Amino acid sequence: MMNKGKMMEGVKKYTMIIVLVLVTAFFAWGTQGKILLPQNVSNLIAQNAYVFVLASGMLLCILTGGNIDLSVGSVVCFVGAVGAVLMENKGMNTFAAIVVMLLVGLLIGAWQGFWIAFVRIPPFITTLAGMLVFRGLSNVVLEGMTVSLSSETFVKVFGGGANCYVPDLFGMEGFNLTCMIAGTFACVLYVLLQMKNRMAKVRKGYETESMVSMLVKTALICAVILLFTLRLSQYRGIPTALIWVLIVILVYAYITSNTTIGRYFYAVGGNEKATKLSGINTNKVYFWAYLNMGFLSALAGMLTIARMTSAQPTYGTNYEMDAIGSCFIGGASAYGGTGTIPGVIVGAVLMGVINLGMSIMGVDQNIQRVVKGLVLLAAVIFDVVSKRGGKLIAND
Repeated sequence: MMNKGKMMEGVKKYTMIIVLVLVTAFFAWGTQGKILLPQNVSNLIAQNAYVFVLASGMLLCILTGGNIDLSVGSVVCFVGAVGAVLMENKGMNTFAAIVVMLLVGLLIGAWQGFWIAFVRIPPFITTLAGMLVFRGLSNVVLEGMTVSLSSETFVKVFGGGANCYVPDLFGMEGFNLTCMIAGTFACVLYVLLQMKNRMAKVRKGYETESMVSMLVKTALICAVILLFTLRLSQYRGIPTALIWVLIVILVYAYITSNTTIGRYFYAVGGNEKATKLSGINTNKVYFWAYLNMGFLSALAGMLTIARMTSAQPTYGTNYEMDAIGSCFIGGASAYGGTGTIPGVIVGAVLMGVINLGMSIMGVDQNIQRVVKGLVLLAAVIFDVVSKRGGKLIAND
């Protein structure tokens, strides 16, 4: 019975990873292997970089009690519009424009965070208003027109265009050895960190998973990393956008799991009243969550206009839904207090695979929205039902 219970707990813990594998296998079959081609694997990162960035920030908002930010897509568009106009129409220096864009994102985050944290306007209402306001301001700034980017520096730094890849230091033709070495180094580093964490837990007397389980999990993750970097190596190597994604993921994984402020987000979502009574300023926790969301929206805005090499009033449409969906699909609780950055990665990759797979198969855009909506609903249903002990209908 104990082994069966542990097995069920393990299946529940890795449900979304299992789903990701099955969905990838389905699209590999449905596209006759096209989705696994090196170029498509590279496109998966380039086209969904904004999802990883926004979802990392959205997780902090959700942790505070299931709160969300509906304005991120509009903020992405507005920040991109401001940056494009400053660089192209006003002749501003590229790096000065980058600083301005980040400041605009921070100001928007502070504006919305103030109303949510200190005036206690519901986040849904505040960010819904922001979605309308900043979408309208984007049209005003761009005057309803498209502004093309001519700054090669900006485009290369933020991963846009055909040449935005880390060059191979060994100059090989048709295979980027630098990318493969980076993947191998990442595997070695991961194994060392796993062993270090395990030894630290044993030394402190904490409960640890079995050695066999840890070795199997580590081997599978390393295999995925090596296969992923092999595919990238067979195309053009590491996309610049992937570097930004990795920086965001590593920084926020550290914040949520190894810092005091990171634990505050979980505490507020778990029980705000108890957290406040313990001496934590919960207003500041809410404020930091939305200030951070503004900052990451600015970064996502830069990644977006760099990839498109232009700014348009329609950019960022439905970005908030992709970010929210990635968090919930990746295991974040609809009630707050639960969720991890690794889970967000799984959710974002799953959303990306679904988008790419259906696009390659030529599925109609409207049907794609239906599928993504059903996947999101299924993820939240799984979260809610699992918290009731498997009961679908709530007891009065």
